[in-house]
Amino acid sequence: MDLKALYQEILNEHNLNPNNRGKTEGANFVLRGVNPSCGDDITLNLKVDDKGIITEGTFTGSGCAISQASVDMMLDNVIGKTKEEALRLASLFMDMIKGKAEGDALEDLDEAASLQNISKMPARVKCAVLGWHTMEEMLKNGKTTATGTAEHCSIEGM
Repeated sequence: MDLKALYQEILNEHNLNPNNRGKTEGANFVLRGVNPSCGDDITLNLKVDDKGIITEGTFTGSGCAISQASVDMMLDNVIGKTKEEALRLASLFMDMIKGKAEGDALEDLDEAASLQNISKMPARVKCAVLGWHTMEEMLKNGKTTATGTAEHCSIEGM
């Protein structure tokens, strides 16, 4: 199997059989992320303990295969990590999408690194980064309720 086919398989698996779709009871960080240009709409739910560790995470909503798979991969990556580590991974993901990180540097992204070629499809970038931007906004800005909407439209707007 070639690399492109493997990446497509990873994307399809996370889209069709997401590990983290649903609601997290007792989530203390909840934020809706919307991409108005294409209709991707997610609500990210995180449970963060008093030590700053993300102990649980889920998402609900709808959108294209890339947005749904990306947020699912992101949650696979950040559950069990500290908020600071999750933000570092989000920054690494954004660098990858911007073409500023590649190769071994992406090892920490695990399956999310399979989205590296999205950078060559500008119209799909906003789909891939929606969940990551939503998580960044909630963790950096202390967004703990679903009162805000994170809008993400383009690679330039990252």
